[in-house]
Amino acid sequence: MDRTRIDEGVRRMRFESLLDRQEGGEITQGEAAELLGVQERTFRRWRDRYREEGEAGLADRRLGRCSPRRAPAAEIERMLGLFRDKYSDFTVKHFHEQLWKRHGYKLGYTVTKVHLHRAGLVRPAVKRSAHRKKRPRRPLVGMLLHQDGSRHAWLEGQPPLDLIVTMDDATSEVYSLFLVEEEGTTSTFRALREVVARHGLFCALYTDRGSHYFHTPVAGEKVSKTQLTQVGRALAQLGIEHIAAYSPEARGRCERVFRTLQDRVPKELRLAGIETVEAANAWLAETYMAEHNRAFAIVAAEEGTAFVADRLGAWHEILCIVEERVVGNDNTVAWGGRRLQLPQSRLRPHFVKAKVRLHAYPDGTVGAFLGPHRLARYTAGGVQIVEPPTVPSMAPCSEPSRPSPRGRAKCAALTAPAREAFGAARVGTKKRASSRTKKLHQDKACTARLETTTDRGAPPACPPIIRARKSGQITSYENRTS
Repeated sequence: MDRTRIDEGVRRMRFESLLDRQEGGEITQGEAAELLGVQERTFRRWRDRYREEGEAGLADRRLGRCSPRRAPAAEIERMLGLFRDKYSDFTVKHFHEQLWKRHGYKLGYTVTKVHLHRAGLVRPAVKRSAHRKKRPRRPLVGMLLHQDGSRHAWLEGQPPLDLIVTMDDATSEVYSLFLVEEEGTTSTFRALREVVARHGLFCALYTDRGSHYFHTPVAGEKVSKTQLTQVGRALAQLGIEHIAAYSPEARGRCERVFRTLQDRVPKELRLAGIETVEAANAWLAETYMAEHNRAFAIVAAEEGTAFVADRLGAWHEILCIVEERVVGNDNTVAWGGRRLQLPQSRLRPHFVKAKVRLHAYPDGTVGAFLGPHRLARYTAGGVQIVEPPTVPSMAPCSEPSRPSPRGRAKCAALTAPAREAFGAARVGTKKRASSRTKKLHQDKACTARLETTTDRGAPPACPPIIRARKSGQITSYENRTS
């Protein structure tokens, strides 16, 4: 006998007892109704039905009748069949989402879970332990970001891969999500570049103590704050605080996200028929990440954002591997087992023995720098990338003030009036008069000597005229005689 039938029997016995007391004048109808927990009108209706039908009149007429809102039996059977055949390794919530998305299912989550429990296809969840107080979230987005990698068999039938996740502490929104063969410095820079390019610079980054994040002098002790890795150097240059976690429990918020991803992503990739890392990364960025954030991201405690735009774009040359090299005698530098040939430059004739910086970007390309100047850029194979010359985006405002070799008409530049007005104040810049030129005086003296000594025989030799020619940084002198 179910609980509803038992409750009905108890109510019937209490009603008969109270009815006898009411008819005997001990209590009123209102007091009897209050003891039964019903209205006085309901008590009178039960009294009339008891007098007409006896104990059968007190029976609950709802028992044995199907609810008009009851789930169709055929739909329940279809749902159970789909779970057995295709989704047996899914959680109830994930299974219910797939039913709505792929199979036109309209029943609620609770009905689905109850029938799965009744059919023995899903075990009820184990009762959780006592509640532990969690670290409060940061109030604004962009104040603290988590980054970590999880090694798992993300693609069915393939070796384990690392899934790199970067998420916000305030909302649990995932900003970057991709698969790599192994977590390291390159994958970290790739994730940070994706976040900064899309949202801007943030305040702090919370990571584990992996060797690509921190240098730990003694295993198990605190990380070094002075001996920085490539990631630490880049974050310091951008003004981003780098926080180290000393236990998995400290990164509980990130660990819970990985538990959800390990349960869902492999199954979603299997349903989508994806088998390669490239296709998986494209699907994660274009499809899954938005769906995940809609389902699990929450609203920040305060409105606004702590992200700041990098107007100068300095992160392009900071979020990469930066190392110094000394140029060899053949004007090349070594990188990755290859020799990178430095091209000709107007900065200096050659770069032998000079110290240059090499920037290795996440896409595999390499840039060579001397101070702020980029000398060249190379592909991952060491081939120089020839960049086209820059073309002015706007036409010149006026014609040049000096005549062109092609014979264009003279036209004063925009600064011509200013030069004329300023000309009077210029000292020592006027053109030397023709009568004061050294060359003319020298030619006249030589001519006079020729005329006076014509009758004496051979003419005297005129002093040679020395003219200098400059080509680049080499000056040559040429002797010419009259």
